[in-house]
Amino acid sequence: MYFTDRGIEELEQRRGEEEVTLAWLADRMRAFVDNNPEFETPVERFATFLARDDDEIDE
Repeated sequence: MYFTDRGIEELEQRRGEEEVTLAWLADRMRAFVDNNPEFETPVERFATFLARDDDEIDE
């Protein structure tokens, strides 16, 4: 298990029954980067990964 799995599991446990829009997710990601600018690059990479989920992923 990766360290990040704990946060993912907490997200699923706390919000697993909710339905959210991609606009809501994008807003939350922007707010996170505003409060934590040092994470701008990883958040940008994650957003790109999500946006291109159906495309071939470069490894």
